[in-house]
Amino acid sequence: MPEKPHAPRPTIRRAADSDEFFISEQCHIRELSNREDDPMLSVAQARVEPGVSTRWHVLDGITERYLILSGTGTVEVGDLEPQQVVPGDVVLIPPQCRQRIHNRGHEDLVFLALCTPRFVPEAYREIT
Repeated sequence: MPEKPHAPRPTIRRAADSDEFFISEQCHIRELSNREDDPMLSVAQARVEPGVSTRWHVLDGITERYLILSGTGTVEVGDLEPQQVVPGDVVLIPPQCRQRIHNRGHEDLVFLALCTPRFVPEAYREIT
């Protein structure tokens, strides 16, 4: 019989402990929670500068959700028409679904990227 994953322990992860870094997808990321001991979810804060679009990509085996915190953007997901997103909107992106987001505003577009199971770099695949 396969082993069940261990339940995570109560933990507080401090946002101040996470530095922002720039990735080739054309956005800035702060990993707020992405650990092997909590494999079912990762949480990252993404920041896209005004006028910038992220690169077309898919995540293999991972469902991603964008929770828009500030700014305005245009998101393209799968075969949906491009859609404007504003603070409070949630974008659901199934595994292997093409995606990108464009900051159409004059301020940074900031959103949480919630991945289930947690994001691993091997799952990221840039597409054209």
